[in-house]
Amino acid sequence: MKRGARFYSVAAVMAAAIGVGPSWIAGTMASAPDPSHVGAPPADLPVESITIPSASGSRLSAWFIAGAPRGGAVLLMHGVNASRLQMLERARLFHREGFAVLLFDFQAEGESPGEAITFGHLEAKDARAAFDELRRRAPGERVAVLGESLGGAAAVLSDPPLEADAMVLEAVFASFDTAVENRIAMHLGPPGPWLAPVLTPLLTWQLRPRLGFGTDALRPAVRVADLHVPLLIIGGDADQHATLGETRLIYANANEPKELWVIPGAHHQDFHRLLGGTYERRVLDFLKARLRG
Repeated sequence: MKRGARFYSVAAVMAAAIGVGPSWIAGTMASAPDPSHVGAPPADLPVESITIPSASGSRLSAWFIAGAPRGGAVLLMHGVNASRLQMLERARLFHREGFAVLLFDFQAEGESPGEAITFGHLEAKDARAAFDELRRRAPGERVAVLGESLGGAAAVLSDPPLEADAMVLEAVFASFDTAVENRIAMHLGPPGPWLAPVLTPLLTWQLRPRLGFGTDALRPAVRVADLHVPLLIIGGDADQHATLGETRLIYANANEPKELWVIPGAHHQDFHRLLGGTYERRVLDFLKARLRG
């Protein structure tokens, strides 16, 4: 081995060794359960509090709101480090429009028990359990799924695929590797784009020893090709967590019929809260055409 090549090999090993401890701590923090108190159901909605057993091993805390006959049904799935409260304003919107609604806490988040956040792996099992529960509680209705960030990833990663009649995916990452690299780049400032490709493997390798699966299990941009459902894919062109390039890749790999909505200036944020009526009109038009057409 040439002297220069040997130097860089040793330097890489040393850098990795130095980074293992801090990266393991970072991985522990990122995957740690994030319980939170959701509280009583909102008084302005006819909510039924329910618990849904999931193949993830959790019992999911959920709210169900009955809808009008033949009005359709919507399953709402929140993002990471959140709870069903993140979906509450959407629940109010869809209830006003006559949809049945189910919103729940993913395992290890909100009021649902769990040992670790798994970035879509176990959450996909929760998506399946909640979807089946909504089908049972709204028999004969066409069912849509709306997922934000982690919620959208869980919808895509469900195996077998969810038999939805429509799906809205908001700010979904293309792959776990890319999601980690994006976040490292954001938090390290100017050196971030150069350091992120080197540091990312220090976090992503932890999936298998820590959670029992590899990064190949977390690739929504690949798995979206398994879906045969009308899709509305939404992303912000200023999102650094799930970039516009990732949103376009998911759209490119998706089957028809599909729609892409890029929101100018939007970051990784609540698009409903950002756009208000504009968001409501676009999403309602999409869902009504598929659930009531």
